[in-house]
Amino acid sequence: MVHTPVRSLPLVDLGYSTALLTDQYELTMLQAALRSGTAGRRAAFEVFARRLPTGRRYGVVAGVGRLLEALGEFRFGERELRFLTSRGIVDEPTAAWLADYRFSGDIWGYPEGECYFPGSPIMVVEATFGEAVLLETLVLSVLNHDSAIASAASRMVNAAGGRPMIEMGSRRTHEAAAIAAARAAYLAGFANTSNLAAGLRYGVPTAGTSAHAFTLLHDSERHAFKAQLTALGKGTTLLVDTYDVERAVRTAVELAGPSLGAVRIDSGDLAAMARRVRALLDSLDAHDTRIVVTGDLDEYGIAALAAAPADAYGVGTSLVTGSGAPTASLVYKLVARADSEDPRAPMRPVAKRSVGKPSRGGRKSAVRRLDGHGVACAEVVSTGPPIDRASSGPRDRPLLVPLVKGGVVVGGEPLEAARERHAAAVRELPATALQLSAGDPAIPTEFVNGGPSAAMP
Repeated sequence: MVHTPVRSLPLVDLGYSTALLTDQYELTMLQAALRSGTAGRRAAFEVFARRLPTGRRYGVVAGVGRLLEALGEFRFGERELRFLTSRGIVDEPTAAWLADYRFSGDIWGYPEGECYFPGSPIMVVEATFGEAVLLETLVLSVLNHDSAIASAASRMVNAAGGRPMIEMGSRRTHEAAAIAAARAAYLAGFANTSNLAAGLRYGVPTAGTSAHAFTLLHDSERHAFKAQLTALGKGTTLLVDTYDVERAVRTAVELAGPSLGAVRIDSGDLAAMARRVRALLDSLDAHDTRIVVTGDLDEYGIAALAAAPADAYGVGTSLVTGSGAPTASLVYKLVARADSEDPRAPMRPVAKRSVGKPSRGGRKSAVRRLDGHGVACAEVVSTGPPIDRASSGPRDRPLLVPLVKGGVVVGGEPLEAARERHAAAVRELPATALQLSAGDPAIPTEFVNGGPSAAMP
């Protein structure tokens, strides 16, 4: 698998501070740590999932690019500080500390588009406790949403078997979430989106023609089709299920000729209707006219249409809600910390022992272990600094890459690079990863001490 080199890109100016996209307890912890003299202790936080959603065989890392954008705007200005002090959320010494806040630590992470499994150290944040703890909510908010959408989108793309997928869920979610969802879906292999803001901000290809309202606006279906063809050309997609599908298809081909681009079916028994429409189009010599199928599809519905003559699918609600798993259930846990504020003090492992929510102490790294055929067979997670190619085994692919060094973003990359990486990462997984039936993760996660070649503890 070829890695796209990690490089720095200019950050997008979001036009607003992201510092208050957080929970109050992050700030109360900071204030207490400043008073106790522990806020300056070096610390390492780790982002991981204890488990995958039921039935999922792998997860997809998404949102890293958006997070790096948000990190660039994580600043406490006069407005934010006035709000915090007027509400008594922080005291004046804490406000003074926040006024100078600039993240100066290091962040490593799985690059966007990479697959992950239970226990994968998707992101490692290393800085003083004060600097790092403030990022918890922002990191989880972005990564949990985008990874959930990308994970669902990847399953849908695989179920489609190479047929193009259109993301069209903007009307089924929050307006800001719709933009992020369109980006995550494209990363995972969707061909385009109906969301224009995603096209402007992230360069996601956009698509769209008309809804039933356009047909109902006109005096007849014929008038509606003629108007759309006049405005958009014969390559457009005509929606044919407002009234009678067969009559609509005949009218569409009569007006556009056999070079009509596509027809869209949005209701009914989609498989049966697609077969009927294909037969009718062929009888009218419109052999190249494609059939686009939409209407409450998810990965299971798409898989059920595998034998139907559909050429593309449009997905809305299921995609933007993670197809039943709207969060990736990622957590952000302290795994190592120093015993003093001396920057030279070594960090030691720390871990939770909570029933049902334990964590593994120690700063970690990971490799994807491949078999002799280049197929992934294990996720090997070890304690210690990130592993590079020089220090990994011949069949081990290092997973963590630098994203931020000394507070400077170094891991920016084009969205296309993440899209290509995801396609390669899925090809690397065993065939069981693509099954939609309930089952275990596609590969096991193995935890070792001291490096990927060490013996199991």
